[in-house]
Amino acid sequence: MDLVDSFGRVVRDLRISVTDRCNFRCTYCMPEEGLKWLDRSEVLTYEEIERVARICVEQFGVDSLRLTGGEPTVRAHLPQLIAKLAALRLPDGTKPDIALTTNGATLRNVAGELRDAGLDRINVSLDSLKPERFFAMTRRDELHNVLAGIAEAQVAGFSPMKVNAVVERGTNDDEILDLVRYGRDNNVEVRFIEFMPLDATNEWERNKVVSQDEIVATIAAEFPLEIMPSRGAAPADRWRFVDGKGTVGVIPSVTHPFCGDCDRVRLTSDGQFRTCLFATDESDIRALLRNGGTDAEIAELIKIAVGAKWAGHQINQVNFIRPNRSMSQIGG
Repeated sequence: MDLVDSFGRVVRDLRISVTDRCNFRCTYCMPEEGLKWLDRSEVLTYEEIERVARICVEQFGVDSLRLTGGEPTVRAHLPQLIAKLAALRLPDGTKPDIALTTNGATLRNVAGELRDAGLDRINVSLDSLKPERFFAMTRRDELHNVLAGIAEAQVAGFSPMKVNAVVERGTNDDEILDLVRYGRDNNVEVRFIEFMPLDATNEWERNKVVSQDEIVATIAAEFPLEIMPSRGAAPADRWRFVDGKGTVGVIPSVTHPFCGDCDRVRLTSDGQFRTCLFATDESDIRALLRNGGTDAEIAELIKIAVGAKWAGHQINQVNFIRPNRSMSQIGG
């Protein structure tokens, strides 16, 4: 049975936050200090996560599972969860696609183990190639480890690798071409993300957003581009370089929202089900999991939540309401 909302959008992608903790303190995501971590008892166990994922995969045909955080690699024994998810099967007998979004700081130590456990794809966050600026944006001196992690993941067999860069005007927008060159030289698809209002300190301003149109114009002036086929439900618009040396993408959540094609839902690390990154309400799956709820009851909760999914986040409208949780608490 497909999981369909009231606008006819079919859910195919479940984003699973495995922890709210992170070893970075990125300025567009977290405060420098003072964010209170969840108690371990509040975080879903791997068995609880696997149960929710199994219901989504087996009953609703969800064919994409992405693990996020916080930073997912700080959760102990992560390959065990990946192995559980890799064992799931869709009604037609196929395996769901399993991906991971990471800051890459410890990736070189675990890439092979993650691959062996059944992980299919990795996206790494990388907002600057300049050590001083990287430190200013992440508040951690880890650029060398992130770059080494990307290289090691490629050795482990993750291809194509994707790198996500949040672009903020006046902060790192002068590095767009440097990041493009890095991607072209290292067989990596760089995907630029428009700065979104999900920072923990509420400092987001519309004038700090570098639009997709600006990003693409900057790239095309140096490296001619041609648009690739429509993204469908994928979040990124993509272009290929005319000279054949790779591809580049932009996730235009602010200036060109893709809500009309959204196929994603989210499970937070404390077991709340969200139908949108910017949702202002949640459904408590953890309570069902821990109070004897049946698979049928969990499936019904998911169906009801998806049935009430809104048309879109309305970032550009006067009635936009920021979520009461930051990106690290929701799951990127």
